[in-house]
Amino acid sequence: MRKATCVTFGLVLLAGAASLAQQGDMIQAHIGHVMDSMQGTPNSQGLLPTAFAEAKVASQHAMLALKAPDNLDGLKLHAGHVIHALDPSVEMKGPGQGYGVKRAATGVAQHIQFAAKVESASASVKTHAGHVAAAANNVAKKTDEIVALAQKVRAATSAAEAHKLMTEASASVEQLTAGVDANKDGRINWDAPEGGLQQAQQHMELLRKGEAK
Repeated sequence: MRKATCVTFGLVLLAGAASLAQQGDMIQAHIGHVMDSMQGTPNSQGLLPTAFAEAKVASQHAMLALKAPDNLDGLKLHAGHVIHALDPSVEMKGPGQGYGVKRAATGVAQHIQFAAKVESASASVKTHAGHVAAAANNVAKKTDEIVALAQKVRAATSAAEAHKLMTEASASVEQLTAGVDANKDGRINWDAPEGGLQQAQQHMELLRKGEAK
């Protein structure tokens, strides 16, 4: 009887170890989807690198628009390109990768939260996942605001009106990556309305550093 009990206990321990290993693999998979590789993204890159790449395209075209403040058609053209890079479900054609900042940032928030919800997730994962998700969700929300501004540019009837709107949109596009010191305290936090992609990146690096210990 005692031998049977020991065998049973040993099997339970093995099953528990296997379960923990499986959960650890799940956590690392979701972290990898954010940082390294995700099926369906351009070149199967991670969701966060995809968001950075699309934000760069949006920034480039917002700046190109502002170089010709008297060209209404040019302002409208580049406004469309900005929209495409942010959310190609709104504007299907453009110079972006066809994935969009909004979709990528939303995916970052989802997958890092999946990692945090795994039963064996460490305190580091849970803490920094919340920070990453907050910054990424803030980015996704801001893309909607910029798309609305860019749509107003495309509806403008004068270059002066379009340029004013695009100037506002361009500033917001830069905040997608860098974040914004909304409360003027000299630093940019990860939470809304300040967090951007750089803050999400910082906390992903802190998360990985914590997991490496």
